[in-house]
Amino acid sequence: MINVLFIGDLIGAYGRAIVKELLPAIKKENAVDFTIANGENSAHGYSITEKIYRELMEMGIDAITMGNHMWEKKEIVSKITELERLVRPANYPAVVPGRDHLILEVKGVKVGILNLLGRVFMQCVDCPFQAVDRLLPKLKEQTKVIIVDMHAEATSEKCAMGYFLDGKVSAVVGTHTHVMTADERVLSGGTAYISDIGMVGAQESIIGMSREQILKRFLTQMPEKFEPTEEGPGLFNAILLKIDPASGRAKEIKRIFRVTEPLKVLREEKK
Repeated sequence: MINVLFIGDLIGAYGRAIVKELLPAIKKENAVDFTIANGENSAHGYSITEKIYRELMEMGIDAITMGNHMWEKKEIVSKITELERLVRPANYPAVVPGRDHLILEVKGVKVGILNLLGRVFMQCVDCPFQAVDRLLPKLKEQTKVIIVDMHAEATSEKCAMGYFLDGKVSAVVGTHTHVMTADERVLSGGTAYISDIGMVGAQESIIGMSREQILKRFLTQMPEKFEPTEEGPGLFNAILLKIDPASGRAKEIKRIFRVTEPLKVLREEKK
């Protein structure tokens, strides 16, 4: 059995500080073998940089998935091929730089990782169902342990992907909404599923961002710059997957929900 920890969307410097504070103990308590995190909000709420990628690797994260904010830091376009443990959404056009899947090894077991973007209420991209259908045979040639990050807005689309891939992959986990759902389960075919893992960031925020800025946008419908909240109690959302490497079937999925005391972080340069 291998234990995989999947951490929800990391929000800026505060999210990274929370991970640094809590991850060692959580990994020890749960005998974690492999750690994945969604990093598309890790650079002050928008995308990722090479420096932040290296920082997350040093914290003990083994692989990073992304999402719709993928390209909002210009350097990622030229640097992405150097970030060997970062996977971009597979349903971007084929000409887009970066890896459309990862296969990494832990305890002698290969772990396949796929990242998909939803299309409901989101940007226009290729079909995630057709993209995963195209890539699965390539991954299955090398491993039965395959984890899919479905980065999407609509719960219905995530749920549809869960059933579409039930029995074909080890887990389909949702990211993007930053709110942890309570529908975790192992589907009949042996695929673990949850609609959204949640986030790592300031608890007293609106999905990790400044309450004042987002409320102003709702109240006025005027453009407003959103920035992460970097104070107050810290929220850590993740799931623990127990997977049988011989069959690729998930045996258990468990939510991890922690709150820290307020942490001190250096404020980042604003976007």
